[in-house]
Amino acid sequence: MPPTPDHAGRIVLVDDDAALRQALKFSLEIEGFQVETCETGEELVAHRLPEGEACLVLDYKLGGMSGLDALETLRTRGVDLPAILITSNPKPGTRARAQRVGAAIVEKPLLGDLLIAKIRAALTH
Repeated sequence: MPPTPDHAGRIVLVDDDAALRQALKFSLEIEGFQVETCETGEELVAHRLPEGEACLVLDYKLGGMSGLDALETLRTRGVDLPAILITSNPKPGTRARAQRVGAAIVEKPLLGDLLIAKIRAALTH
């Protein structure tokens, strides 16, 4: 059951593909989440992050700083929001880096409700 808007978690979604970013934003908002978006890793690093219950959803491959690079930068600044990295065919090194910074991986193509399930799980921990 989706959370009610009064109790929805907030999501910061980072993806440089405008169409995918808008589609994901729409899909997540239908599920009751409040969604802020960023186009680049650099924008995320400069972004005022929400306080309280929030989750980062980052595409791995972005123009400029990757989603994982941006997350590593935030972690060095003490940002400990749960994070989900979206990527296709992650290499073992990418998986290891994601694990070190506490990011779950959801592989593309995004099928079913896996991303939403991962977000809900991240927000309950």
